[in-house]
Amino acid sequence: MKKRIFTGVGTALITPMNDDGSINFNRLKTLVEEQIANSVDALIICGTTGEKSTLRYDEHLRVIEVAANTACGRVPIIAGTGSNDTVYSVELCRDAESVGADAFLMVTPYYNKTSQAGLIAHYDYIAQRVNKPIILYNVPSRTGVTIKPETYKELSKYENIVAVKEANGDLSSVAQTRYLCGDELDIYSGNDDQTVPIMSLGGIGVISVLSNISPKIMHDICDKFLNGDTNEAARLQLKYTGLMNALFSDVNPIPIKEAMNALGMDVGPCRLPLYKMSDTARDNLKNKLIECGFTLK
Repeated sequence: MKKRIFTGVGTALITPMNDDGSINFNRLKTLVEEQIANSVDALIICGTTGEKSTLRYDEHLRVIEVAANTACGRVPIIAGTGSNDTVYSVELCRDAESVGADAFLMVTPYYNKTSQAGLIAHYDYIAQRVNKPIILYNVPSRTGVTIKPETYKELSKYENIVAVKEANGDLSSVAQTRYLCGDELDIYSGNDDQTVPIMSLGGIGVISVLSNISPKIMHDICDKFLNGDTNEAARLQLKYTGLMNALFSDVNPIPIKEAMNALGMDVGPCRLPLYKMSDTARDNLKNKLIECGFTLK
């Protein structure tokens, strides 16, 4: 069995901004500290939720560095280093490692896309040139590419390809991946609302958006399930399903930043082209927060 990066909840951390769109590094440090204090098991930095696609190269590395220096080894720092340019992705991995990343989250190539054979060649090239563990990231709604279970089986043969963040929404595919790969590929839910279903198929946790506002909620769902209290894990999953849905009522990370600001967490706006929510969607999100016991500022 390969070395596991984490079990439980990893927060897909937002990147806090100032009103002018610059990165608020002081707030980033505070968020990292708050996450660790509230039982998070890992932090994913500069992923989709961290607005990786609008960060300049120097900003990308600086965000990873600040998060790693703040965490100081208390939880793994998993850096989003995927790209649709294979060689560029290797460069980013190496630089991210040099500033403190413990592992890499690598999305499938987007826009130019590729075949299943191309996915294997892409990840083969990268796996042979980087030192840290790799989590594959399958999110076809954003990339137009999906990793098939048979492709996972081939990729699981690499020692440093250790897990997948599965956000394809297809539980039958997850079951087939688990069947084909067994313990050679850990599975994390990439959707908060599928945490318990995916863990019931052998998943070991979630890479979560909701945990930006309450890592304790997602920690408890995972912890209850992993310790055999599946009924309580399911109860919590269902209790927060409405809020989970509201957090994806617009393009991620627009709603989670809206929620954090409504809770007084002062994380600023998203960068364009991501834009503010409609009044109706914002009101629904605030109502769901109140229903779940959060206090608006």
